[in-house]
Amino acid sequence: MRIGTSIFLLALGAVLAFAVTYEVSGVSLDLVGYILMAAGVVGLIWALLASQRSRSAETRTVRDPGTGETVTRHESHDGL
Repeated sequence: MRIGTSIFLLALGAVLAFAVTYEVSGVSLDLVGYILMAAGVVGLIWALLASQRSRSAETRTVRDPGTGETVTRHESHDGL
């Protein structure tokens, strides 16, 4: 979930919880709104943590002593 989706869920949940007065039988729109807002908050926290993660990349180039061939190796590591 990205930041935009999280903000959308927050806004949609707030509208359902605080602004909609329509009654649906068997469904509490207030509760649905609160659930959507909670999902938006969790998604926003996750998206912000994921955007702060560190990524490291390493490249090594070595020459094989037996054949004289050059070998290049690329490695990357995610922090989260």
